[in-house]
Amino acid sequence: MRLSELVGKEIVNLITGERLGAVGDSDLVIDESSGEIDAIILPPRGNFGGFWSDREPLIIPWDAIVKVGAEVVIVELDDTYRRTASRRFPF
Repeated sequence: MRLSELVGKEIVNLITGERLGAVGDSDLVIDESSGEIDAIILPPRGNFGGFWSDREPLIIPWDAIVKVGAEVVIVELDDTYRRTASRRFPF
């Protein structure tokens, strides 16, 4: 999958139905040896008025992606993903 195929797609959590953000607003963690995407990092959402909040970025491991559709990326993130992601991607 090419990055250009992901840009602009909305990311939706299958478990909660929540819209998490768009791929175009995100950063990617790429494995240097294989060139594969390891994770998508969504910036923290601002609070009312677009001001910065004290939230951490949302790290979505690539293996949490269920389906990449024409307009959305479906991910499956339960309550344990934050602990797992922070251990796998400590930055």
